[in-house]
Amino acid sequence: MIILPTFDDVLAAAQRIAGFAHPTPVMQSILLNQALGAEIFFKCENLQRMGAFKFRGAFNALSKLDATQRKRGVVTFSSGNHAQGIALSASILGIPATIVMPYDAPAAKRAATRGYGGTIVEYDRYTEDRESICQQLAEKHGYALIPAYDHPDVIAGQGTAAKELIEEVGPLDALFAPLGGGGLLAGSALATRALSPECKIYGVEPEAGNDGQQSLRSGTIVHISTPKTIADGAQTPHLGHYTFPIIQRDVSDIFTASDDQLVASMAFFASRMKLVVEPTGCLGLAAVCHQAESLRGKRVGILISGGNVDLDNYCRLLAAYSGDGGPML
Repeated sequence: MIILPTFDDVLAAAQRIAGFAHPTPVMQSILLNQALGAEIFFKCENLQRMGAFKFRGAFNALSKLDATQRKRGVVTFSSGNHAQGIALSASILGIPATIVMPYDAPAAKRAATRGYGGTIVEYDRYTEDRESICQQLAEKHGYALIPAYDHPDVIAGQGTAAKELIEEVGPLDALFAPLGGGGLLAGSALATRALSPECKIYGVEPEAGNDGQQSLRSGTIVHISTPKTIADGAQTPHLGHYTFPIIQRDVSDIFTASDDQLVASMAFFASRMKLVVEPTGCLGLAAVCHQAESLRGKRVGILISGGNVDLDNYCRLLAAYSGDGGPML
């Protein structure tokens, strides 16, 4: 029987990561607020340690391991941000870390993972099963397996970002979070339901990989092939056994965003807010701009999940963008 994490777990996670995770800033754009007729609050997890919210869940999970597990080490699978979060947390806590990463993961994410001390095992995300590879390594070496999203301690840690946002700005009418496997969205739901119970919670995933949207509407976890999208942090084929029940219970709806919309959002962040945001981190803004009419007069939170992007690819995407980075994208 699965025991789902609760808001009490989010509170406990907040205590564990205090002094290690950054309390990231909340930013606003007056231009965007005026254009949308709403008050938008950006929780800037692109300015978190290792550049993404993933540090929160990784550190919370690793800090709970016992002495034997810490000595044997940990293993996980990730396209990049969870990889870096585990590698950095493991380095701080003195734990060996092995990371199963796709060979085509952004070079910056692979380099940072190695830089934090992680040992990388590469695989082909389109032909190989990362979860199976991870499980085999865990069984062979006795590693503790810390999945990228489907783990109660990871979910609780991710929920601390929404907790901080609401505690700083007050109750919200709506909260938008990027959606891959559901760790951030599920954790955010736990915090939001406790601190701002009237708030509607929305997930946003790549248009090419709407398994979460299908799952929420069908009432069961839908599995798809690994989607092809520039939002590499959300290239997950299914939600998790821990994340889906929370999302099903607490999330109002799930929207999608196209790659073109993500590039437009990247351009807005860069040109109007002077923020480097990776494509996955742009999912929330893209959805808000295309749900503008329903959000007029509302207080809206957007979780910017990360800012880890290869500079060459970042510049290429922005150079090819034909818009002006305007607030309505």
